[in-house]
Amino acid sequence: MTDAEDRKPQSDEARNAFVPPSGLAATADNESSTTSEFALPDGLAVPKPGQESETTSEFALPDGLDVAPPPQPEPEGSAFSTPRTYSARHATFTPPAGVPLVRLTKDVPWQDRMRTMLRMPVTERPAPEPVQRHDDSGPAVPRVLDLSLRIGELLLAGGEGAEDVEAAMFAVCRSYGLDRCEPNVTFTLLAVSYQPSLVDDPVTASRTVRRRSPDYTRLAAVYQLVDDLSDDETQVSLEEAYRRLAEMRRNRHPYPGWALTAASGLLAGSASVLVGGGLLVFVAAAVGAMLGDRLAWLCAGRGLPEFYQFTVAATPPAAIGVALTLAHADVKASAVITGGLFALLPGRALVAGVQDGLTGFYITASARLLEVLYFFVGIVIGVLTVLYFGVQLGANLVPDAALGGSDPQPMLQIAASLGLSLAFAVLLQQERSTVLMVTLNGGVAWVVYGAMHDAGDISPVASTAVAAGVVGLFGQLLARYRFASALPYTTAAIGPLLPGSATYFGLLGIAQNEVDSGLTSLTKAVALAMAIAIGVNLGSEISRLFLRIGSAEKRRAAKRTRGF
Repeated sequence: MTDAEDRKPQSDEARNAFVPPSGLAATADNESSTTSEFALPDGLAVPKPGQESETTSEFALPDGLDVAPPPQPEPEGSAFSTPRTYSARHATFTPPAGVPLVRLTKDVPWQDRMRTMLRMPVTERPAPEPVQRHDDSGPAVPRVLDLSLRIGELLLAGGEGAEDVEAAMFAVCRSYGLDRCEPNVTFTLLAVSYQPSLVDDPVTASRTVRRRSPDYTRLAAVYQLVDDLSDDETQVSLEEAYRRLAEMRRNRHPYPGWALTAASGLLAGSASVLVGGGLLVFVAAAVGAMLGDRLAWLCAGRGLPEFYQFTVAATPPAAIGVALTLAHADVKASAVITGGLFALLPGRALVAGVQDGLTGFYITASARLLEVLYFFVGIVIGVLTVLYFGVQLGANLVPDAALGGSDPQPMLQIAASLGLSLAFAVLLQQERSTVLMVTLNGGVAWVVYGAMHDAGDISPVASTAVAAGVVGLFGQLLARYRFASALPYTTAAIGPLLPGSATYFGLLGIAQNEVDSGLTSLTKAVALAMAIAIGVNLGSEISRLFLRIGSAEKRRAAKRTRGF
C-alpha cells in the first residue's frame, strides 16, 4: 500500500471522528465515506463533551437579563392603617396646624359624649376604651346588640327623642368595645349594625316598638343603667344588665290607678282656674275629666285604638259644660270645657315630634306629628259632637266668658299652674323625687308668661315661646345635674302653657257655624303649640351651647347641607 493510500483512511477517520458510531463511520475500504445529514459541517466549533446546552422552556429568561425577585404579598390591613405610598413629608392635605385631636372629657354626661361621636364620621371617632370587662374571647356581639336594642326600645316607648335614643344605644355598644356601630331609630323600628372592619361581614339586629307608655320612672331607671355602663368605675356585666332590664319591666308604676284618675281631675280643675273659673268650675271640670279618664280606661281594656279613646274621653267635660249652660247655672261653662281639654292635649308627643324635626330625624318627626294630628282630630270629633247637640238644644255658649274678665288674680293663677304641673307629673309616672322640681319649673314658666303677656302686653305666641324656653333651659340644667333625661323636668312643666282655650274657641266657632273665627282660633292654637315645642328645644340647646360637651372646639351640627 502506497503512502497516499495510507494517508487517506487517516484523513477520513479524522474527519468523521465526532460522528456517532451507529452507522455513521466511514468504511475502511476504498469506497467513499458516507455521512448523516445531522453530521456537523467542517469548521464548526463543537462543544466539549459534558458541556452540551440543556433543553429549556420558552419562558426561560435570557442570559444577561437582570430580574428583581418577586414582591412579597403585603399583610392585610384595616381602613385605618397608613397607606404604603403615604409620606408625612409630602402630605399637602394636612392643615398647617395639624389635625385637631378630639378629646372627650369624662366629667360631662354620657349623652353629650355619645352625641358628639355620632355626629363624627366613623374614621374620625377616637379609639374605643372598653369600660365593661369581658373574657379573652371578647364580648358577645349579638348579645351586646340585643341589649342596646332593648334599652332603646324602653327609651323610645317612654317618649324620648330619636337622637337621645341613638346616643344611648351607641353608649351601650361602645362600653363593651364595639366602636364601629351605627344605630338607626325611626318611629316604630330600631336597628343597629356592627362591622369589625372593612373586610368582615357586618352584624345587624333590629327590634320593633309596638306599644308606648309614658312611664318616666322607668325612663329614669334606663338612663341610670346606661350611665353605669358608661362609667369606668362601675363594672356591669351583660348578665347584670339583662337582670336590671327585667326588673324595670316587672316593676309596677309608682302611682295606683285611683291616683292617676285624681291627677287628671286636678289637672282639668287647675286649667279651668287658669282661664278664669271659680270653685264650682274647678269641681265641674275635675269631675268631667275623671269621668273621661275612666271611660278611656274602659275603651283601652276593650282593645280600642287611642284615637277612639281620645274621642270618648273628650265628651264628658264638654257634656258637663253644655249641661250647666242649659241649666242656666251661674258658672262659666267654657272654662269647664277648656279645663277638660287640657287633660287631653298631647303635649308630650308634640314636643318630641318637633325636637326630632329640629335635630334632623324627619321621618320620626313626621310620624310623631301625624300621631298628634290624629289625637287632636279625635278630641275635635268628641267635643264637636257634644257642642253641636248643645247648640241645637239652645245652649248659649259665649267664648268671652272663659277669659275671666279684666281682673286677673295672679296668686290664684300661680297656684293653679303649680297644681297643673303637679298633676301632669303624676300622670307621666314620674319619680317622686322629681315631682317638686318640675312643679316649681311649671310655676316659673307661668310667671314668665304672665309677666310678658298680661303686664308687658306682648303677643301670646312670643310669651309662650319665651316661657317654654325657660322651661327647656331649667329642665336641661336639672337633667345635667342628675345625669338623667330632661323629659321629666320639661314635659310636665309646659302643662300651663298648652293651648286649651284657643282649641276650645276654635271648636266652638265651628259648632256655631262661624268657620272663619273657628279656623283663626285653631291656627292660633297650632302656633302656640309650635312655640312651646320650639321654645323647649331652644332652651335645651342654649344650655348645651354654654356648657362643655366634650368636643375639642364646638358641637357639630346634625346637618351642614343648608338645604342642598
